[in-house]
Amino acid sequence: MGKPHCAVFFKSSFSLLLPAVVLGKFVARLGGRLGTYKGNSEISEMDCGFWVTGAISAIKALSYVYDLLTFPVYLILQRPWEKRKASRRPKAKLVAKSEGSVTYRSVDQPKAIHVALEREKIDTLDKMLMWLVKIHGNKRCLGTRQILADEDELQPNGRIFKKYKMGHYKWKSYIDVERLAASFSRGLQELGMTVRKNIVIFAETRAEWMIAAHACFKLNLSVVTIYATLGDDAIAHGINETEVDTVITSHELLPKFKRLLEKTPEVKNIVYMEDQLKQTDITGFKEGVKFVPFSDVIKKGNSSSITHKPPTSEDTAIIMYTSGSTGVPKGVVLSHKNMMATLKAFCDAIEIKPDDVLLGFLPLAHVFELLAESVCLLTGVPIGYSSPLTMIDSSSKIMRGSKGDASVLHPTCLTAVPLILDRISKGINEKVKKSGAFRQALFHFAYEYKLKWIKRGYETPLFDKLIFGAARQVLGGKVRLILSGGAPLSPDTHTQIKVCLCVTVTQGYGLTETTSCATVMDLYDRSTGRVGAPSTVCDIRLDNWEEAGYRVTDTPFPRGEILIGGDNVSAGYYKLPNKTKDDFFTQDGRRWFKTGDIGEIHPDGSIKIIDRKKDLVKLQLGEYVSLGKVEAELKTCPVVENICVYGDAHKAYTVALVVPNPQKLEEMAAEHGITGKSLEELCSDARIEKAILQELVEQAKKCNLQRFEVPGAVKLCAEQWSPDMGLVTAAFKLKRKAVQERYQHEINRMYAS
Repeated sequence: MGKPHCAVFFKSSFSLLLPAVVLGKFVARLGGRLGTYKGNSEISEMDCGFWVTGAISAIKALSYVYDLLTFPVYLILQRPWEKRKASRRPKAKLVAKSEGSVTYRSVDQPKAIHVALEREKIDTLDKMLMWLVKIHGNKRCLGTRQILADEDELQPNGRIFKKYKMGHYKWKSYIDVERLAASFSRGLQELGMTVRKNIVIFAETRAEWMIAAHACFKLNLSVVTIYATLGDDAIAHGINETEVDTVITSHELLPKFKRLLEKTPEVKNIVYMEDQLKQTDITGFKEGVKFVPFSDVIKKGNSSSITHKPPTSEDTAIIMYTSGSTGVPKGVVLSHKNMMATLKAFCDAIEIKPDDVLLGFLPLAHVFELLAESVCLLTGVPIGYSSPLTMIDSSSKIMRGSKGDASVLHPTCLTAVPLILDRISKGINEKVKKSGAFRQALFHFAYEYKLKWIKRGYETPLFDKLIFGAARQVLGGKVRLILSGGAPLSPDTHTQIKVCLCVTVTQGYGLTETTSCATVMDLYDRSTGRVGAPSTVCDIRLDNWEEAGYRVTDTPFPRGEILIGGDNVSAGYYKLPNKTKDDFFTQDGRRWFKTGDIGEIHPDGSIKIIDRKKDLVKLQLGEYVSLGKVEAELKTCPVVENICVYGDAHKAYTVALVVPNPQKLEEMAAEHGITGKSLEELCSDARIEKAILQELVEQAKKCNLQRFEVPGAVKLCAEQWSPDMGLVTAAFKLKRKAVQERYQHEINRMYAS
């Protein structure tokens, strides 16, 4: 803004055209030469290595000249000192201090949307949608990709997979969404639903989920959310505990109720979202249960004149069943007040641009996705729905030669959990590793080059275009922002995603009990490994945890258990008064939640999660080991798909249960001369166990783990841990106790050996 046109032209022309032409010709010529040498059996690997080294040295020399020539222009146009200063700015201040605790509060002021919500007295989700219709009207709101047909596709291995022939996105405007929600609300009343009753939404992420939820908010129903990936017992527990008689589900999940209805005697009505292609089969179900298509409920509402009493801010909006890393799922009671508080905080933290589009695919039954999508509604960002089966061109349901959802939608924003980003990071590493010596060397040079300049506050448009452009295209080519939540993101993954996908990764911290809100990384924060400073609607307090030696007087950073206080904190757990009393309390009119997470607070007010109470074990010789921390570090090892570290208080070392990456496992077996064995056979081979243990030891050294933190033995698990098995939550967090119980025999064997 305000820059001379000649300077802009000089920068874009010189920095993109001249070096690209010179570098492109040089690399093409050299690549051809290397190809010739590789085809010549008389040329040794040493010669090839020599040429690769020479090529990279020449490219480095070119980049050095390029840096010298363009540095003044980049300095003037990109103003890196401003970015560095913004990154270092204070983000929170100390507001209370005692011998055993410190409390911090955001220094930021509410932004425009937050102020408007306060001014207009928008304190419920029902009022919010009505207000948004006035503001955004016919603007795109919710989009669904059309499935035109499904066909059987023969795979190279002879198997036949069902694939989709897909069309474009069809959009509903804000007016459409509000009208459909109002009709669905009246239709539910015609089915007998009354104010303040509970109703379950058990469905995949899609436009109908959001419409159904807002219909329930209008009627002042409490929406009970249950993950679609939970096992039957956990689903039945949520339905029975909340005493619902009506469940909203989908065509795909309806068959589950042939089993579930025997365990849920109170259910009398099932509303199902129809499939785009197939007729839903409702035969063979328990007698006495009424099945109603989603569209029929809307039709009933269209012809109904029933009125309803809207909710107040203190009414319950959601009873969200956390998948729970221990025991059965717990229902967290979230009011409209809680939801609106988080929406205000998120709107203060995130910069929205006029052309933004969100790709929605994480479970809406997860509070993080529900609030992220609600922020999009609030800020006028259209949401295009997707699923892992259709997201990218290579997804399992996309017909060969067809485009995935991201390639059609071209999203600019998406939400993710660390597990997904870890897998993307590993995928990048695998692709680079298989790309040949020259491409590997070129990638590593480009990666280090870009990282160096990013740390100094610069952007690298040439390298983004030439080296990292292909990676960006996988998600449609326009993604600029990835919001990560659900668990801490490792610094290595955070950095690699930022560099290779050319995006901003904003990490936050929150729990279902705090309506997904506690801290959010600042827009200009260039650090990794931290979860940001307190949001604008809550305070963060650290309390001493004497048992493990975490104190607020520690240097260089205060450390302790994280407590969160504010309007975003839940009233408690549904029908669990004792558990609510243990974890929640009210002080000076403010609601607080004890997270069990251990954090340290940095001078700028940002927080780093360093431990968790439940993950801490004390070994035989008195050393404390944070199992979660060790797992987070070892999970970055390429051969590890998932890992659970176990520590026995009567032993001097830990052991590890590892779900290996099948492809890496086969490669490792081949390196040891082991071929022709199944996955199960490889996992039980002592030689492979020993090799993977050595990989973990090497990874532990890279991550600077202490000797006593490194597993002394390993057991390979051939089965993938899934929510259905009850070994991980729907957000793929370990259910440590369940894993321990399932593999107790193997744990005993590892310690005995």
